[in-house]
Amino acid sequence: NVLVVLDADKGINNGEPVLHAMWIGKVEPKPGEAVTHIGAGTGYYTALLARLVEPSGSVTAFEIEADLAAQAKVNLAAYGNVEVVAGDAVAGPLPPSDIIYVNAAVIAPPPAWLRALRPGGRLIFPWRPAQRIGLAVLVTRMQAGFACRPFMGSWFIPCVGASLAGPEARVPTRERASRTRSIWLTEDKAPDRTATAVFGDVWFSSRAMRADSER
Repeated sequence: NVLVVLDADKGINNGEPVLHAMWIGKVEPKPGEAVTHIGAGTGYYTALLARLVEPSGSVTAFEIEADLAAQAKVNLAAYGNVEVVAGDAVAGPLPPSDIIYVNAAVIAPPPAWLRALRPGGRLIFPWRPAQRIGLAVLVTRMQAGFACRPFMGSWFIPCVGASLAGPEARVPTRERASRTRSIWLTEDKAPDRTATAVFGDVWFSSRAMRADSER
């Protein structure tokens, strides 16, 4: 369980292996699923995800740092089910995904990430809505919307393009953030009294999402 430095000047490392083992267990990759990995670094955890979705599954790995992306392409050349994208996963749409695995902290997941989730799809990401709040969050796309569960403390480097809140944002306290149970797009539903945080087109709610079978 040793951190490996990837870029000391930018504070980028390979992450804590025991944490990623827990996260991968949370999203439960299955053979045949499509995974999008955001913040792939040099591809270590991309390789693990690729193995877990074999033989017919695939991984699209985004890395914004050009040097790291180039190294990831070399490291993952033997994986026929992996595509490395040297670019920004925030700026454009993502491929349809059963799993979106994010290794950079965001104030809120961009709407495009939520829209990319297939029914039953899982998004796991480091939520950092304020300087002193860092939570790992698991989102599941259900028939009625996006269930959300913060499950542990988590600190990652900021995600370029998705880590700064605008002046209109409603930033949560840690207590309110930890009570979040669903995520909504404002185009689908306006923030209401259950809102724990609001960031542009995305808001977080304390209202739990019931299982589809209960509806």
